[in-house]
Amino acid sequence: MTSRAGRYFELCKPRVVYLIVFTAVVGMFLAVPGWPPLNALIAGTLGIGLAASSAAAINHLLDQRIDAVMARTRDRPLPSGQLGTKQVLSFALILCVISMTMLLIWVNSLTAVLTFLSLIGYAIIYTVWLKRATPQNIVIGGAAGAAPPVLGWTAVTGTVDPNALILFLIIYVWTPPHFWALAIHRRHDYAAADIPMLPVTHGVRFTRWQILFYTILLVIVSTLPFLTGMSGLLYMAGVTVLNIGFLWYALRLLGEHDEGLPMQTFAYSVIYLMVLFVFLLADHYFLMIIS
Repeated sequence: MTSRAGRYFELCKPRVVYLIVFTAVVGMFLAVPGWPPLNALIAGTLGIGLAASSAAAINHLLDQRIDAVMARTRDRPLPSGQLGTKQVLSFALILCVISMTMLLIWVNSLTAVLTFLSLIGYAIIYTVWLKRATPQNIVIGGAAGAAPPVLGWTAVTGTVDPNALILFLIIYVWTPPHFWALAIHRRHDYAAADIPMLPVTHGVRFTRWQILFYTILLVIVSTLPFLTGMSGLLYMAGVTVLNIGFLWYALRLLGEHDEGLPMQTFAYSVIYLMVLFVFLLADHYFLMIIS
């Protein structure tokens, strides 16, 4: 039996939040030539993480009807009856208030505003409207999920830098092939819940082609840190290997019909993004050492 604390922790979608926080923290380190200020690093990380957790809890609240229908989500705290609506709403609001307070007091107002807009973008605009309105939901709504490195950057500098927007663009273009691979695997769940995900509305074959298209676009976009001088050869070598791997999976999706391949592609996409940001960070400090 899951403990009460464990149920609340599950509301935060920890695996998603870990990735969000990681990219935000890398954004903080990339924003400065040395080490980011300790107050911005600690308060910014906690504030962004708590805001992401609040958005995840609101997503649980608003998606409880859908979650009760889908096999992979019907055991979540709300549809399974382990937590009530008022409990989840109170939890989400408390996290939101704490996160905004931390960002306003110990970081800066720009980061607080952008973080709040990202929270609203995912928890309300995507969950309530886009997710149910169009098969392009993840493309349009991906802006909220791509914001963390920008939030990390502004937490340290108080400004939105063009290099931060490059990081935003990488995650924004990465999101469709990442999510559509999962959507192919879960297409029957989405159909049962009447959610117009691309594999449901346009078919699996069309979705596979879209994954390839966005993967090619990602290959191009992911070279921008090198082309703009933000990163050097270490990053370029690493991201080239990562891109070859992603293209390999995307091409296999077109030519093979292994039911396990979409989830393999989804898993690789998570590794891809994490390692790409590791290469960005390693290259940043390598350039600092040799300069």
